[in-house]
Amino acid sequence: MQANCYLLEQDGNALLIDPGDSADFLLEKIASKHLELVGMIATHGHFDHIMAVGEIQLSYPHLPLHIHPKDIFLLDRVVETAKHFLDYEPATIPIMNTKDLKIGIFEIFPPAGGLKFDIIYTPGHTPGSCALYLKDKNILFSGDTLFKDGVGRYDFAYSDKEELKSSLKYLLSLPPDTIVYPGHGPETTIEEE
Repeated sequence: MQANCYLLEQDGNALLIDPGDSADFLLEKIASKHLELVGMIATHGHFDHIMAVGEIQLSYPHLPLHIHPKDIFLLDRVVETAKHFLDYEPATIPIMNTKDLKIGIFEIFPPAGGLKFDIIYTPGHTPGSCALYLKDKNILFSGDTLFKDGVGRYDFAYSDKEELKSSLKYLLSLPPDTIVYPGHGPETTIEEE
C-alpha cells in the first residue's frame, strides 16, 4: 500500500507515527540506533497505518497506540479490510493497548527539549483522522487527509466529504512554508498544495 511510517528520535528515545507494516524492520532500526521506543501514534485507524502495532507491542507490551477514539472501530476490522485491499489474509497480531489521542497538545521526549505536537482533528477520510503539527519546527504529519497533489478518499461509508473539505481548509491555513509529511507519497508544503 506504500504507506509512510515516520520514526522520530531525540536523546535516545523514539516515536513511531503510523507503523503500518514491517514490525521486524522497525524494531531492528530502533535497536540498531540504540533507541528506546516511547510512543506510537496513528493518524487514523486504517490497516495500512497500524498493522505493525500488535507485533511491536510484543516487544513493548505496556506501550499504547495513541489513536483518536472515533477510529477505534477500525481496529476491529483490520484483518477484514486488509484482506479486501490486499487479496489475501495477512497474519496480524491484535493490538493489545490503546490510549485516546486527545485534541490539543501532545508532548513526548520530556523533560528538556521534548517535542510538542498540536493534535489537529481532521475528520473526513475517517471519523477520527488527526494531523500532528510541530509548530516550532514547521512540520505537519497529515496522515491521509492531505497528500502531494491530492487528498484522502471520502467514498467509504464512514467518510464525510464536507468534513474533509473543512479539515483541508484548516490545514491549508497553516503557514505556507510548513513541510507536510503525508501518509502516502512524497513530502510537500502547504504553499505547494
